[in-house]
Amino acid sequence: MQAMRWAQLLSPIRLGSKKSHSQHGSSEQGRTAFHKDYDRIIFSSSFRQLNRKTQVHPLTQNDGIHTRLTHSLEVSCIGRSLGMLAAEKIRDELPAWIDPADVGAIIQAACLAHDIGNPPFGHAGEYAIRDWFEHPKHQHLLISLTPEQRADVCQFEGNAQGLRVLSRLEYHPDDGGMRLTYATLGAYLKYPWLAKPLDPASLHPSHKRAKFGCYQSEKGILLEIAEHLGLIQTGDYQFCRHPLTYLLEAADDICYALIDLEDGLQLGMLHYHEVEPLFLTLIADYGAPDEISRNVPIPQKLAALRGRAMKRLVDEVTDAFKRQHEQILAGQLKGSLLDHCPPDLCHGVEAAKNLARTRIFTHPQKARLELVANSSLHVLLDAFMPLAVKQHHLSFREQRLMHILHAHGAVLKEEPSFHYHNIMQILDMLSSLSDHQAYALSQELQGNRVTLL
Repeated sequence: MQAMRWAQLLSPIRLGSKKSHSQHGSSEQGRTAFHKDYDRIIFSSSFRQLNRKTQVHPLTQNDGIHTRLTHSLEVSCIGRSLGMLAAEKIRDELPAWIDPADVGAIIQAACLAHDIGNPPFGHAGEYAIRDWFEHPKHQHLLISLTPEQRADVCQFEGNAQGLRVLSRLEYHPDDGGMRLTYATLGAYLKYPWLAKPLDPASLHPSHKRAKFGCYQSEKGILLEIAEHLGLIQTGDYQFCRHPLTYLLEAADDICYALIDLEDGLQLGMLHYHEVEPLFLTLIADYGAPDEISRNVPIPQKLAALRGRAMKRLVDEVTDAFKRQHEQILAGQLKGSLLDHCPPDLCHGVEAAKNLARTRIFTHPQKARLELVANSSLHVLLDAFMPLAVKQHHLSFREQRLMHILHAHGAVLKEEPSFHYHNIMQILDMLSSLSDHQAYALSQELQGNRVTLL
């Protein structure tokens, strides 16, 4: 029974493809459909733009600091290891035609794409877009939207934008997008549900927003993915996660917990003596690497600690996946896979995250750059978003702004029924920009000459 369930969850059929498929997929000189997913993502322009998008530190001039691109590559490596090892540990539950390497390739591709919808400046960019739409003077732009459409716009979410990129915008616009396999798209969907209409009380900064993974514009695609994979439905356009999504989430958490600390050290926000004990806690009885006791450069010590810590994390997370296999398939797992690992590992990961929160995320240098990011996106939104409701009798400036939108593939229409469509297309353009492109364009719109290559 479980093998039949996995056969559906690991479907190699492609979204939007017109070709006939074998349910078991096919190999082309060693390349399965899932390997092709990875290739399609890595050669896309949206993935390439991640090279200068913020991971944690906006507009950094330090080339050794992680961007969304380097972070995504590292997460994909961890995800591949988690997928292959987890599949080995439940090998008897999988269909005969699935190899552990196939599972690794699915998660590797999904991890590669997990941040592909992020706007410039990372989470600071998401907050800037949300803040702009929540301002009273911009409410007239939302009058013709349904409550559900307003929820999308006022709660701009990189995860939902990512599904839009993968399934609609790249390669085959409005016709399957990248045409990835349903298995990879299912693994990508960390939050397979729509945004909830806004409660006015939730707009207060102290309220934490609920994440979501799909806009109203892609809800038909969400339904198609869920029905094809047999995802368990829990509500209207709301489903349990694909089992492999838990491994994607673990890969992301592992990289966040460890890599943020390395970047903090490189930027002088942390000291080595603060970081080493956290890594040793994570390593536990796997044994401290020899480099710790030798007179070697700090980067070499860190690399050795990171490698040993990641080995244990991969082992423990995949053990948890095997232990919780039935609950995961039934959509009943509570929390993340890390929550089901040994307590010392959970505490170590949380301690690493807390150190990053208190010493890196609130550092004055980061705060100043985030203010620049916020101002830049507000300038861009001030300039472009009025065009969502006005396409005739344009001023000279508005005509030139429209040319920029057209160059990015946006086609706006003035009828009120298209206002949501127009807003989403403008957000597509803005979210596709790298940090440097967004900053440069905002400066140019203010009459400042900026050259950033």
